[in-house]
Amino acid sequence: MAGVNCCLQCDQVVRYVHEDFLSSVKGITVRDQIELKQIIEHAYVNYRHTSRLYRGVIDPTTLYRARTEYQSEFKRHWKEDRTGSIQWDMINIVEKGKRILQKHLEIFVAQGLCPNKCGLLYQRVMNCTSCQYGLFTCLSATPPLDCGEHHVEADEGEEVVLDCFLPWHTLVVGQTEYHYSWQPGEKNLSHEGEYEALVVTEESKIVLNQLKVNEEGTYRCLLQDQKGTALSRTYFKLKVKPLASTTPRLIVTLPSLPSGYGSTPHSLQRSSFIIILVLLTVLSITGSLVILVNLRVTMKRQEEERDSRRGGEGEDEEHIELMTVTE
Repeated sequence: MAGVNCCLQCDQVVRYVHEDFLSSVKGITVRDQIELKQIIEHAYVNYRHTSRLYRGVIDPTTLYRARTEYQSEFKRHWKEDRTGSIQWDMINIVEKGKRILQKHLEIFVAQGLCPNKCGLLYQRVMNCTSCQYGLFTCLSATPPLDCGEHHVEADEGEEVVLDCFLPWHTLVVGQTEYHYSWQPGEKNLSHEGEYEALVVTEESKIVLNQLKVNEEGTYRCLLQDQKGTALSRTYFKLKVKPLASTTPRLIVTLPSLPSGYGSTPHSLQRSSFIIILVLLTVLSITGSLVILVNLRVTMKRQEEERDSRRGGEGEDEEHIELMTVTE
């Protein structure tokens, strides 16, 4: 049994489950034990064939789920589903193990194997033939490393957050670093030498504070493993909108003249200006004349009143003198 290797029994727990059962079962003959071992070994062959139908690899998480479910079903089977023939019961449970393995492998291949839709991933998996862990190369379609181009806009003085994290980054084996670089303007994204290095960090995001107009351009994020291999490449095109330098002035315009007046917009404005100037001049002259007339009338009236008062005073004095002479 130790010489047969395939996914489900690559886990030591599954092997121990079978071995413990064979050593602890009671009431069976030596022939029964031999037949049970043959059934288990044949099941291992079937497991190996099943795994080959699904790329022949399995990741640690999927193997743990398949092993846990099979171990639980194995214990429950011998307590509840006995038929009377131990050989037939063993065939039934190992066949159920095959279906359990197939179910989890289907999910793994569809969802868990090479989850990167872009970039390069060396995924840690177990080979179902050798029972040895290794790295499975997951290379996306051409171009292999590009993982998107994002357009970001912000006002001058604001801040922006650039984050190039992708869920499959957590599956990268070993230590990783994010390398951020920058190039101004709208240059070709693929020109490697034109990028200026900014920061190297274990975090996937960086924050750009107090943005300036001259900081706009293309920002590139490279994920690299501990060997310096680039695994993913993401671009951010940043546009910084400048703030207005002065407050816009309110321009007051005169109402437009009737259609057909004047030949050009320039002549309309000039004619309007002349008309307004003439009106203001006429109004000023008229107002000045009215003021002068009123002043003249007022002054004449005041002179007549003074003359009248002087004449009255003379008559009174003569009357007083006559009365004095008579007496």
